[in-house]
Amino acid sequence: MKSQNKVIEFKQKYILDSSPAAQQPMAVERLQRTRTEDALWQAVVAFQGEAFYTISGLPFSYTLKRGRSGDYNRELLVSRRRESKTLAWSSVVLAFQNALQMERGTVIGRPKELGDIRGISYIYPLLYRWGVIQVPEMAAEKMIGIEKETEKP
Repeated sequence: MKSQNKVIEFKQKYILDSSPAAQQPMAVERLQRTRTEDALWQAVVAFQGEAFYTISGLPFSYTLKRGRSGDYNRELLVSRRRESKTLAWSSVVLAFQNALQMERGTVIGRPKELGDIRGISYIYPLLYRWGVIQVPEMAAEKMIGIEKETEKP
């Protein structure tokens, strides 16, 4: 009976609820397991609208643009405080591929270490949140919205 309840609970939480937020844990797990471009796309879809922070601590989120047919056209519209910026899917894929070429567990200290890629300041926190890259502790704290209080004399 307990196992049957767990199956029902799992279906209600992850399968029956097709909202992007409900898909996030599965998308991240799949990306970490398979490390494919398709899994990367599923993570991008699942996390649209979520709050992210750049390495300098600036908040942003993104949505996916839709074409005339209503399908996603693989462009991310990054929303910053007062302005928006379009980020090409090819930039996300290039950063992802560069990260995969690095040895697993390598700490990537700053976004430019992934390459001179347009929009890398926004891609770096995505790859960190999804477990594709490792970052220094101080960068991680800023990218999850935690500012360490500095001691004043």
